[in-house]
Amino acid sequence: MDVIRTAIGLMSGTSMDGIDVALIRTDGRGFIERGPFMGVPYDADFRGQLKRALELSRPLSERSQRPAELRDIELELTLRHAIAVTAFMERFGLSADAVDILGFHGQTVLHRPDEGLTIQIGDGQELAKRTGISVVYDMRANDMVHGGQGAPLVPAYHAALAGKFQQAGQAAVCFVNIGGISNLTFIGTDGRISAFDSGPGNTLIDQWVEMQTGKTYDPGGEIGGRGKVVASLAERYLQSPFFRGNVRRSLDRGDFAPLRPEEASLEDGARTLAHVAAASIIKSAGFLPETPALYIVCGGGRLNATLMAELSVMAERLGSRVLTAEEAGFDGDAMEAEAWAYLAVRSLDGLPLTFPGTTGVAAPVSGGVLATP
Repeated sequence: MDVIRTAIGLMSGTSMDGIDVALIRTDGRGFIERGPFMGVPYDADFRGQLKRALELSRPLSERSQRPAELRDIELELTLRHAIAVTAFMERFGLSADAVDILGFHGQTVLHRPDEGLTIQIGDGQELAKRTGISVVYDMRANDMVHGGQGAPLVPAYHAALAGKFQQAGQAAVCFVNIGGISNLTFIGTDGRISAFDSGPGNTLIDQWVEMQTGKTYDPGGEIGGRGKVVASLAERYLQSPFFRGNVRRSLDRGDFAPLRPEEASLEDGARTLAHVAAASIIKSAGFLPETPALYIVCGGGRLNATLMAELSVMAERLGSRVLTAEEAGFDGDAMEAEAWAYLAVRSLDGLPLTFPGTTGVAAPVSGGVLATP
């Protein structure tokens, strides 16, 4: 009989805006009982430290390298995750012995899949010590050791969630996670899984708005909603070699250069980049085995009304429907953190986290490192 465990997932994504904390009960297979969720935002000073971590990581060539300054940032990140776990358990009346495992993503500071290199800072052993709960961390590395891209990892969870739609007779379903980078998880009518990064998501929009206004994002897509698409700028992004190769690869947040201030007005730049984010999804979906009947959108990008309107129009032209995660019965803020909890349980049982159709790994492979208190 499969063991059902209580797991907390911790996600700090490429947008670098905070820590997502979510609890689920699961057997790491088909049983999923979703629990509470909490978001813990980063302050501006720490977001600056994380940006500094990106700079410090650029010259690194080994995933274990930690220059002194980067090591200090890693410790601070870990302490903030420990505080977030403690606050979460206090808010929802949980004790450490009621939680079987923490799934800890850490913060990606470098991702070069073509070089077999990915670096996530975050000390799993220190987190286990400070929370009193066992931790599974470093879940991308083993995939890359076996020839995979190290991303995306969430598809295993998406596939489990898709079951309710396919049981209800839906055709092919595609989950779209619009974070800093967007990625797709396709579950075909035959249960086949395909997944890959689809292009820039929020990162370019966030960089543009912060450069121009000091704000960290475009709330609700309001700024972009007042602008127009600058076709020449959009095409510059959409003509990237990334969209032409038959082999899908995972992306780093630095793979697409930000707009320059002189290239557009604030509003036109935000609108153009929202268009690029939506068009990237549809363009990349052209590599899927079949056209999805349904797109389910999660991640912060689903809150950008301008981006979502662009995506809906493009999808409808192809006969597809677009729903937010909430419209599909999920929590779009919690989904990635839930996925990390789910993956931690799968790791404990030695089940695959990645598959040939998701990361390009040669055969399904498990992963993760277990740290105990």
